[in-house]
Amino acid sequence: MIRKLKAASKGGQFHDAAITSAVQGLLDEVERGGDAAIRKLSIKFDGLDRQSYRLTDSEVRACVEGLSTRQRDDIEFAQTQVRNFAVVQKNALQDIEVETLPGVILGHRNIPIQNVGCYVPGGKYPLLASAHMSVLTAKVAGCDRVITCAPPFHGEPAPLIVAAQHLAGADEIYVLGGVQAIAAMTFGTETIVPVDMLAGPGNAYVAEAKRLLFGRVGIDLFAGPTEVLIVADESVDGEICATDLLGQAEHGVNSPAILITNSERLARETLLEIDRLLSILPTAPVAGKAWEDYGEIIVCDTREEMLAEADRIASEHVQVMTQDDDYFLNNMRNYGALFLGARTTVAYGDKVIGTNHTLPTMRAARHTGGLWVGKFLKTCTYQRIVTDEASAIIGEYASRLSMMEGFAGHAEQANVRLRRFGGQNVPYATAAE
Repeated sequence: MIRKLKAASKGGQFHDAAITSAVQGLLDEVERGGDAAIRKLSIKFDGLDRQSYRLTDSEVRACVEGLSTRQRDDIEFAQTQVRNFAVVQKNALQDIEVETLPGVILGHRNIPIQNVGCYVPGGKYPLLASAHMSVLTAKVAGCDRVITCAPPFHGEPAPLIVAAQHLAGADEIYVLGGVQAIAAMTFGTETIVPVDMLAGPGNAYVAEAKRLLFGRVGIDLFAGPTEVLIVADESVDGEICATDLLGQAEHGVNSPAILITNSERLARETLLEIDRLLSILPTAPVAGKAWEDYGEIIVCDTREEMLAEADRIASEHVQVMTQDDDYFLNNMRNYGALFLGARTTVAYGDKVIGTNHTLPTMRAARHTGGLWVGKFLKTCTYQRIVTDEASAIIGEYASRLSMMEGFAGHAEQANVRLRRFGGQNVPYATAAE
């Protein structure tokens, strides 16, 4: 039996008409106004007035040179982990070519997207890790041009973000935030060349801008508030469960944090630990509100019930701490990323371990994975027929199948080849008769 020791008081909201309307208005303003609109909106929303929002080489260099030795070492360590895993992922993607019938050759190539725009959030917290996850991954994929936008931090370009963007390989760095940044990268302006794809997380307005622009440009994911799900049994204690729940809840007041367990003792211990931690955690005002409104503790009788609940929730981050973590690794289907065992945690994935932290939210894990090197590659097919005989064999089928659908012109594309390469006297669009 599945029961809730604590239920969320609010449900997830998939769409907000007011945000959509506001974002669409801002997008239209930038598309019409170009650089002038960018400047106006940057002054309005970020309090930053510049002639050019692209950072100069000297500004970028100052940010990098301002790093302490420890800061640079830490950033470079994290980027090395992300790069190494992305390289392994790319190497797993092979171009292929196969002869499916005598004389019929099919293949595909993995082609990097040429122009990519990466958004790095940083208005409230300077999330430099997002630079590793998007810029580095795109560069490993082989993208020709990778540009970045991040909002100012305390009225200035965020030095840690700028340094991380540069060290990750960004070709152009802009101090732009919010919808105006997404619009500038999509539409282009007098001074910004538009991109083909957008990547990177952001707030509700940034996410909605990406959603509205999907199709005009590619995007990595439809992103919502950060989510964490912990699947645990009595092999761990309440302190570690509570810490990992609240550690992700501090992302925002609407971040779901859920514990699934088959131990009521662990469930109650976790509740007590959450109360204790909220009395001392510096980010308690945010994490506590998220826990109050979106936190849940679900108690199950069996691991099969735990698995079913976890798949139903389809969380962005799923942390498994049980006596048989491999059971969930081998059987769970809906998740953004798995973190197996008490020795790892979602924070490792967020910051440094090497897997990508841009992941599906709002149950999108039912149908997609997260950002990875393959998202920056187009798998494009090609076909080649090298013998007359093969063209004639395929042509006969193509002609008849086209006529079944009523496509006489398609049939004639096949028929002309039957006449030329197959020596057949096929009249116009009559192969199906």
